[in-house]
Amino acid sequence: MSISNALGSALSGLSASARAASVVSSNVANANTDGYGVRRLAVTSMTYGTYGGVRVVGITRDSDPVLTGQRRDAGAAQGHADTRAGYLARIETLIGTPDTPGSLSGHFDDFEARLVSAASRPDSQSRLEGVLQSAQRLAGRLNGLSDGIQSIRLEADRQIGTQVETLNRSLAAIHDLNISIRSAVSRGEDALGLQDQQQALIDTISDLVPIRERRNDAGMVTLYTGDGVSLLDGRPAQFGFTPAAAITPDMTYADGDLSGLTVNGRPVTLDGSYGALQGGRLAALFEVRDSITTKAQAQLDGVAMDLAARMDDPGLDPTLGPTDPGFFTDAGARASALNETGLAARLRINAATDPAQGGAVWRLRDGIGAGAEGDAGNPALLQGRLQILQADRPTASAVFSGTSRSMSELSADFLSLTATDRHFAEADLSHASGQYATLREAELRGGVDTDGEMQRLLEIETSYAANARVVSTVEEMLDQLMRI
Repeated sequence: MSISNALGSALSGLSASARAASVVSSNVANANTDGYGVRRLAVTSMTYGTYGGVRVVGITRDSDPVLTGQRRDAGAAQGHADTRAGYLARIETLIGTPDTPGSLSGHFDDFEARLVSAASRPDSQSRLEGVLQSAQRLAGRLNGLSDGIQSIRLEADRQIGTQVETLNRSLAAIHDLNISIRSAVSRGEDALGLQDQQQALIDTISDLVPIRERRNDAGMVTLYTGDGVSLLDGRPAQFGFTPAAAITPDMTYADGDLSGLTVNGRPVTLDGSYGALQGGRLAALFEVRDSITTKAQAQLDGVAMDLAARMDDPGLDPTLGPTDPGFFTDAGARASALNETGLAARLRINAATDPAQGGAVWRLRDGIGAGAEGDAGNPALLQGRLQILQADRPTASAVFSGTSRSMSELSADFLSLTATDRHFAEADLSHASGQYATLREAELRGGVDTDGEMQRLLEIETSYAANARVVSTVEEMLDQLMRI
């Protein structure tokens, strides 16, 4: 080998070592950067006649598309389960456990206790007022629960709007990066940093909807959902949604009162056997708005309906006609199963028993429709109200099973049904979180290994020193030749 050949080989080695050191430093610096793919220097031997050396082919980005796809699916499942469990826990907290101050069960217990107290002294106006005030608090609690459930529905609806905006912005940004990556690749420039940014954006929206990714030779990605809906194929999909200004119990998506989701102007079905976008946080928010909260509202209305129906029992108060409103009314009218939706929000105490509305509390003892005060010592009607609350009878609302139960048992069943749903949702969340954590850990193991990178840096240092020594030796040889 000639001196010039040796010098050329050594210089190519020094250049490759310098590039390799740069790659290692980039890996170490981005060890904790989300979306960063480990860089590797691709080199090949170079031979022209008797001239040898090493040539840098380029820098590659390590990735495991299969593992990344599985991790994203698990993340979408975790987001779906987390959303459902979180909102169900809020509804359960809203209802309150029996030992919680102000719980629905506590209000029913207080109402029964006030009836017991008044029945023992029907002549006591203060005890009759205690019954009235307890009934007003109970009705107010049912009103408040209904308002709380609708507030949760409205919050979910607005969250859908926010997530749709995030989805549209992210898809547009990924599309722009596609164009930048294609341009960089066509010019022979490094586009790995752009791909890192793109992967971080894809991870952001994979929590909202399950995603399938494909990348072509030009570095551009195509995105689809797990159900085959195109998110980015040449152009980004445009999602449409219109948040509601307010939501009431009678407003539903099925009736056209609430907005659905559109993709490029076409409606998307989110439920059923062929629903699209299933499994992510976005689908869970629609489930909260259109299923979980409507179920809770229907059960709450069923509790209100059963309470009103018990107080409207034909054998309880002889002063009332068949269509006259009883103690608990539907905004002043007699409660009816035909207009049960939203009853909990409209439940009111009969004005005839409320002095603040021109009524009189003695009507709790003598009858809602009584024109004059009767025997102050007659506890029959008060005892009848108490007995009918405590009686096991089929629930008046079709929302619940026809099992015979008391009013307190019905209230407990309402809480129990919500708690059961929350328990199963949390079990799903635990499973999804465990699966996501396992896949995320496996993915991180394929990320930057700082110990390995430092070991590689030592190897680069050795290689650099060896090539530098060759250059130094060639220099010494040339100096000796020049002195001859």
